[in-house]
Amino acid sequence: MFVDRVTIFVRGGDGGNGCVSFRREKYAPRGGPNGGDGGDGGSVIVRAVEGLTNLAHLSSQRHWKAERGEHGQGSDCTGRDAPDLMIEVPPGTIVRDRDRGHVLRDLKRVGEWVNVARGGRGGHGNAYYKSSTNRAPRQAEKGLPGEERWIHMELKVIADVGLVGLPNSGKSTLLSRISRAHPEIADYPFTTKYPNLGAVHAGTDRAFIVADIPGLIEGAHQGHGLGHEFLRHVERTRLLVHLVEAAPVDGSDPVANYRTIRRELELYTPALAQRPEVVVVTKMDMTGAAKALARVAEALGHEVLAISAVTGQGIPALIHRIADMLERGNSAVEGAEIPGPRDEDKVKI
Repeated sequence: MFVDRVTIFVRGGDGGNGCVSFRREKYAPRGGPNGGDGGDGGSVIVRAVEGLTNLAHLSSQRHWKAERGEHGQGSDCTGRDAPDLMIEVPPGTIVRDRDRGHVLRDLKRVGEWVNVARGGRGGHGNAYYKSSTNRAPRQAEKGLPGEERWIHMELKVIADVGLVGLPNSGKSTLLSRISRAHPEIADYPFTTKYPNLGAVHAGTDRAFIVADIPGLIEGAHQGHGLGHEFLRHVERTRLLVHLVEAAPVDGSDPVANYRTIRRELELYTPALAQRPEVVVVTKMDMTGAAKALARVAEALGHEVLAISAVTGQGIPALIHRIADMLERGNSAVEGAEIPGPRDEDKVKI
């Protein structure tokens, strides 16, 4: 199950209570106060880690509470601080305060974290209140409560390249051909129900991450099909590879199909229309593919690559074209939702 949005309740641990205690020994029946302070409560931390690809592991637990600090004890013993509660998420997770709506942090890289609910401070014991005018204080402070809030977490997959195109244009087949990813492949629309990631190696010293973005059809920006659910995953990519089926089985026009997807990307956010793009005509092993390739190239007025994921035609050239374009544009694509260049191997496939 692929889950890319969850809402959970988090609460920091309460601080431990301070202790009221007095030193009582054989030769000191009226010893001074020695009540220790309570320990601090644990905080709730959301941290980006390797090895996770979505938020499914959080969907079954809606409430997360850190432990409270230990109470103080006599003999000036301070209570133990409670450990922090760690919630692990994949890189690319945006953490928001649900009620206020503001972003607490965008966890783009492995190791980044945010404290979403601080633990309460431990209360003071009566030894803290001893003074020259109050030698036997009988007061102690209770621990403060931990912070609490509802947080909403949304995953936008972090990939260098986004594969876009109408259903059945060959995105999943291409991804399985150029990487070790194993997406579901079948001859019907919406086979892919969630984004798939694959690592692609272009030679010995070049590699990049590719995301197969499912469900783009006309009206996707308005929620038609599955596109509205997954268009946000395109936002972080640095390069789009737009797949156009050479001879669609429904008899549709490849050029019109290309323009449909371009329009949906622009309507979703104009920044996507400015993203570098490689146009690829797929399924060149089909009858009539050569004519379709010529029509698409003529209509667009620039070079169009041609591939067949079945026979392997054009695959090496496509991989090296992608790698070259990523190297030339290795700075972040302009746009509020686009991160800068990632450190190598921050996403583990």
